[in-house]
Amino acid sequence: MKISTRGRYGIRLLIDLAEHSHEAPISLASVAERQNISLRYLEQVALSLRRAGFLRSIKGSSGGYTLARSSHDIIIGDALRILEGDMLVVDMPIPGIHETKLQKCIRHVIFDPLNERVAAIIDSKTLSSMVGTVDPDESYMYFI
Repeated sequence: MKISTRGRYGIRLLIDLAEHSHEAPISLASVAERQNISLRYLEQVALSLRRAGFLRSIKGSSGGYTLARSSHDIIIGDALRILEGDMLVVDMPIPGIHETKLQKCIRHVIFDPLNERVAAIIDSKTLSSMVGTVDPDESYMYFI
């Protein structure tokens, strides 16, 4: 499993909006500039997040984007699944397909625990838990 730029940029967009939630609606251009992300690509990511109910768009000259819910209610894992699909390291076995004893052993000992740990980490983090995690000595590097 590898999280694509779509997933990484989407999480950065959400964190940026949460950090600036005290401001008026925020333009994607300002987020793109702060995060050094292509505006065109960010627009596509924002559309997916808006359709999924994470963002609210406000039209007009003073429009922009805001979070559609409280940052306490947005779970990082939910946003990643919208942007990336399932977050499994290895897909679950297909029903009706026979697994050998070795395949079952590897799945139970290695792959299932990996899937569970990835889910436990991304589902334990809310957007609000990510706000303020910037290390000022590392020039705005987020620790996820």
